[in-house]
Amino acid sequence: MSQFSNVTALTKSNVYFDGKVISHKIILADGSEKTLGVMLPGEFTFDTSVAEVMTVTSGEMNVLLPDANDWQVFKAGESYQVCGNTQFKVKVRDVCDYVCAYLS
Repeated sequence: MSQFSNVTALTKSNVYFDGKVISHKIILADGSEKTLGVMLPGEFTFDTSVAEVMTVTSGEMNVLLPDANDWQVFKAGESYQVCGNTQFKVKVRDVCDYVCAYLS
């Protein structure tokens, strides 16, 4: 997943955690939405309102999924899903790029 074709890209960035996580929303031709983002080194707790699929596109992230006891490592090309209305934690040691797809 190195590129998306026929998308509308919103120019306003979403900035979280004092600028350590930044993303931009894209809208695909079928109307579905994704965000393309980057995480700088740090530890973050994310809240979800809808189910999400996170795909790491470069680097790696350590993830503590809801109701899990153990952290999991996700590397470039790997994905994980998080249910809506929950929280999950992420630790990043080096710059990490990701794509987040929203499920409805």
